[in-house]
Amino acid sequence: MLQPDVVIVGAGAAGLTLAHQLCAPADGAPVSVVLVDAPAGPLRPPPRTWCFWEAAGGAYDDVLSASWGRLRVTGPDGAETVTCSDPFRYKMLRSDAFEQLVQRRLSRAAGFRRLEATVTAVGDASGGGGRVVARGARGERILLHGRYVFDSRPPTRLPAARTTLLQHFTGWFVEADRPVFDPATADLMDFRTPQPPQGLSFGYVLPMGPRSALVEYTEFSRTVLDARGYERALRHYTHDVLGIGAHRVTAVERGVIPMTDGRFPVRVGRSVFRIGTAGGATRPSTGYTFAAVQRQSRSIAAQVRGGSRLRVASPYGAWPRAMDAVMLRAVDSGRVEGGEFFSGLFRTVPGERLLRFLDGTSRRYEDILVGLRTPVAPMLRTVVELPFRPKRQAPAGAPPWPIPLAPTRTPPDQETSGP
Repeated sequence: MLQPDVVIVGAGAAGLTLAHQLCAPADGAPVSVVLVDAPAGPLRPPPRTWCFWEAAGGAYDDVLSASWGRLRVTGPDGAETVTCSDPFRYKMLRSDAFEQLVQRRLSRAAGFRRLEATVTAVGDASGGGGRVVARGARGERILLHGRYVFDSRPPTRLPAARTTLLQHFTGWFVEADRPVFDPATADLMDFRTPQPPQGLSFGYVLPMGPRSALVEYTEFSRTVLDARGYERALRHYTHDVLGIGAHRVTAVERGVIPMTDGRFPVRVGRSVFRIGTAGGATRPSTGYTFAAVQRQSRSIAAQVRGGSRLRVASPYGAWPRAMDAVMLRAVDSGRVEGGEFFSGLFRTVPGERLLRFLDGTSRRYEDILVGLRTPVAPMLRTVVELPFRPKRQAPAGAPPWPIPLAPTRTPPDQETSGP
C-alpha cells in the first residue's frame, strides 16, 4: 500500500495544478504526493484549450499559445466594442503544453510520484484519512492511503438546480490562404450567428497569427447539437460572417461545460474533497474554470503545508453564485436576449472591472455597479421569482455526465473551402 500525505485523482488542470502547488518549494512542511492518472483511452480527455485573464508574467507564460491585450465583442447588429484588457492579458494555454511544463517541474520534486491506473473507489479510510482503490495496467489491485484525497474527475451527475444550461462548442483550428485575422485582438463573443430558440449562440476567434486562429461556434442551451449541426454553424460563421475565404482545418476541438446554479459539493468525506469542475471551479455564468482552479489549488497547498485544519471552500462565494443564478434564469426564460445582454455589458462597463467580475474576483460594490448595467426590470423580476422555483435533479434516463459528443464527421486534414 502506498501511503503519501496526499493522493490526487486525475491529471487534468485541477489535479496537476494542485500537485504542482503542493510540491513547489515553499514555507512549511514538505508534502509527499501521489497523482493517479487514467491510462490512455476514454477516461483521459483529448488535448484542449484553456483561456483566462491574468497579468503579464504568469507561471505559464513561457508555454502560452498566444495572449491578447484587446478583446472584441460584436453585437447582433454588428456593432463592435473593443476593450483594452490592461492590466490583464487574455491568455490561451493548450493542455498538452501545460502538462509537459508541470510534469518537468514535478520531476524535480523528491516527494512526488505519478501512477497510471484506473480508479475504482474513493472514500474515507476506517482509521482516518482517505483511501483510493485502483486497477493497474496488468489488472493488479492498487491501494493508496493519504491524509487527504482530492478527486478531480468530472462529476458523474450534475447537482439539483433551478436552472441548468450547457455551454457546448466545436472549434476549428484554421489556416487561411491570406491574412484575415488581427493577432492583437481576440473576439470573445460575436453574436452575428443564428440564435437558437432558447439560450444564445456566438462565435469565438482566437488569432495566433494573421493566417491562423481557433474559430469556435458556442451555444448556451439545454441540449447539444449533433456533429452536422456544429459543422453547419461553423461553415456559416467562417464563410458568411468572417469571410475568411479558402482555408484548411488542421484540428478540431469540442466540449461541453455545465452552467448550473446547483451547488457542487466540495467536501464528500472527512478527508475526501473534490476539486476542479467537480468542486465548483467552473463559473456558472461564463464557463471559465482555469483561473479558479489556480486560486483553489494555492489555498489548499498553503493549508496542507502549514498543517492547519483544511477548509476547502467553493472558489466562488454566495454572492457571485446568486448573481449567476439570476443571469442563468433570465437567459433561459427568455426575459433577456443573450446577445444584447453581454454586448451591453462590454459596451457600458469599464474593461478592467468587467473582467474581474467575469473572473469572480470583483468586489461587492463593483458587482452592484455591473448589475445596474443590466436590463433592470427583467433581472429584478427574476430575483423575486428565483427563491420560489424548486431545485430539480436530472430526471431518470437523462444523458450521462460528462455528455458524450459524436465523433467529428469530416477528417480535419480534408476540410477545405473557398470564398
